[in-house]
Amino acid sequence: MITLEAEIERFEANGEKTGWTYIFIPHEIAEQIRPGERRSIRVKGKIDDVEISGIGLMPMGHGDFIMALNKPLRRLLRKEAGAKAVLQLAFDADFKIDMPDDLEICLADEEVLLKNFLAMPKSHQNYFINWLNTAKTEATRTKRLVMIVNAMANKLDFGGMLRANRNGTSY
Repeated sequence: MITLEAEIERFEANGEKTGWTYIFIPHEIAEQIRPGERRSIRVKGKIDDVEISGIGLMPMGHGDFIMALNKPLRRLLRKEAGAKAVLQLAFDADFKIDMPDDLEICLADEEVLLKNFLAMPKSHQNYFINWLNTAKTEATRTKRLVMIVNAMANKLDFGGMLRANRNGTSY
């Protein structure tokens, strides 16, 4: 487990990340957490006295990462941009989100669908699963299941699926 003190920052203007509150994790620290990793890294540990697990460090290029701090986490920390925080971080090898039964049933209808889903990195699978699990109504969940099945049939990642649906692309 590594320990560092960092300032909480906020993107003023940075494309889709505009307004995000985050902690910058330099390349040297990321290398201590998970050597050689250039994609997202899941970490566990503490920020000040708040226990965390399964939090993603997102790559920013040149080996640097950021840890986005959502509003509920900032409330627990009682901190906003400009404040300092003490981080104790380690790679979270235990992080796993189980596939919902309805998604597995839908993907298992055709062998290629499940194969395409399982071929994706675990972090990408988790995007789909989290998105599906946040549906508030059965109708929304069903619509999302259909979108995921279509994305797997067309070998789209999560972002590709959302862009295709936003642009009205028909499968």
